[in-house]
Amino acid sequence: MAPSTATFSQPANTVRDLRLLYFVRAAFAFVWAGLLAAKLPALTPLLLLLYPTWDVVATFADLRASRRSSLAANGSRYLNIVIGLVTTVAVAVALQQSTAAVLLVFGVWAILTGLIQLVLAWRRHRGVGGQWPMMLSGAQSAVAGCLFIAHAHSPEMGLNTLWRYAAFGGFYFLLAAWRLRSSALATSSDSVA
Repeated sequence: MAPSTATFSQPANTVRDLRLLYFVRAAFAFVWAGLLAAKLPALTPLLLLLYPTWDVVATFADLRASRRSSLAANGSRYLNIVIGLVTTVAVAVALQQSTAAVLLVFGVWAILTGLIQLVLAWRRHRGVGGQWPMMLSGAQSAVAGCLFIAHAHSPEMGLNTLWRYAAFGGFYFLLAAWRLRSSALATSSDSVA
């Protein structure tokens, strides 16, 4: 009996949706990093507040791309959303105190979400492939979080680390989108053979 097209369409749709999401996330990361690097004092607080908020929006888009996953499989994404929302509130509070406080919040957030991303990419690589850039990104995020905490005493250095972190994240998303394309092409050629 020939496999139905529905069997293959869901992974193809998931890969397509993830690729698009990764390209959008890369573009956002590059623009955000460029604006933060420009050191525009009036814009910096808004950018710092926007970053974890954007991550929440992007995680909802990731859930939509993985719509056939079970609640248990999506648990790490839901946890990431909760952490992102709490981080957004914490950044808003920290902005009233100091840049050092903001960097501490970003540090904790980067460590937690980096570890979540690492676990999610590890689980996902068996289903859609092309996830090693996301594994590297998650590990790098956890390391960068430690640097944000270490650089909290030097806000200028910490903000420089932060925009570089976002730019590297954009690079990883571009690489993951490219790897997903390679993975999808290999899968489609295997299914035709």
